[in-house]
Amino acid sequence: MAEKASTGSPKSLVNTSKHFTLKRSQRRTLFFFLFILPWLLGFVFFGITPLVIGFLSSLTNYDGLNLPNLRFVGLDNYARAFEDPDVGFSAVRTLIWCVVSVPIYLVVSFLLALILNQNIPGRGIFRTLFYLPSVVPLVAAVMAWRSILDKNAGMLNAVLDIFKPGIAIGWLSDYALEGMAIIATWMGLGFGMIIFLAALQNIPEEQIEAARIDGANNFQIVRHIILPLMSPVIFLQLVMGLINNFQTVQLPLILTQPATYTQGLVPPRDIYLYMIHTYIQIFSNRRYGYGNALLWILFVVVLILTAVVFWTQKYWVYSEQSSEGEKS
Repeated sequence: MAEKASTGSPKSLVNTSKHFTLKRSQRRTLFFFLFILPWLLGFVFFGITPLVIGFLSSLTNYDGLNLPNLRFVGLDNYARAFEDPDVGFSAVRTLIWCVVSVPIYLVVSFLLALILNQNIPGRGIFRTLFYLPSVVPLVAAVMAWRSILDKNAGMLNAVLDIFKPGIAIGWLSDYALEGMAIIATWMGLGFGMIIFLAALQNIPEEQIEAARIDGANNFQIVRHIILPLMSPVIFLQLVMGLINNFQTVQLPLILTQPATYTQGLVPPRDIYLYMIHTYIQIFSNRRYGYGNALLWILFVVVLILTAVVFWTQKYWVYSEQSSEGEKS
C-alpha cells in the first residue's frame, strides 16, 4: 500500500504542474487580448468599419439625405469618374504637384541636414529654428504666408517692387502651384531635416576618414559614401512624400479665400488637385457615393505607384543584404 501511494504521488504532481501551466498560458492570452482590446475596438470601429461603409456607399446613389430612396447603382460611380473631365484634369495637376513638391522637399531637407550635421557654431540653435515651422498650426502658417504672397499687399511683391516698380505677381492665382510648394516645403522642412540628421549621424566616421585619406573630396564623399548609406532613408521619405502629396487637400483649401467655398466657387485651376475635386463633390455637391468612388480610385492609384517605387528600390537603394549578395 505504501509503495502504491508513493508511486502514485509523482504522477499526480506532474498532472498538477501541467494543469497549472495550462492555466498560466490561458491567463497570459486573456491578458494580452484585454490589453489590446481598446486598440482593437478602435481599429475595427474607426478603421475597418468606415472603409467598408465607404466602399458600400460608393456603389449607391447616397447623397447624405436620401436613405428612403437609396438604391444600388453598381459601378456607375466609377464609370462616371472616368468620364468626368475634371477628374482627369485634377489628376494631372496632382501628378505635377507631386513632381514639383516631393523633389524640392527631399533635396532641400537633405542639404539642410548635411549642413547642420557639420561642427558649426550655434548648430543647435539653427536646428531648432529650422524645425519650428513643423510644429506651427497649418492655418496660422498659411495665413502668414498669404500676407507674404498676396498679389496686391504681399511683402514679397513689395520687395520686388523696389527693383521693378509696378510688379504684381499673383503667387496665389497665376503661380498658385509654385506658391503652395514654397509653403509646403517651409512647413515640412524641419521634419525631413530631423530624419536625415538621424541617418547622417549613424554613418560610420571611419569610412569618411578613410575616403579622405585616399584623397576623396567632399563631393565624392557625399556621392559615393553618404548617399548610398542614406538611400533607405531617402526611399522612406520618397514613399511618405508621395502618399502625403496625393492626399493634399487642407493647404489649397485654406490658401484660397474661405468664403469662396460657401459661394460654390472653386480654387484656382492651377491648384485644383484631385482631393479638392473629391472634397467639392462630397461637401458642396452632396454626391457622397460618387465622392467615395473617387477616394477608392485614388487608393488604388496610390497603391500601384507605391508598389512601383518599392520595385525600383532594388536598383538604387543600398542594403547590407544586397551588398552581401553581390559579394557572394
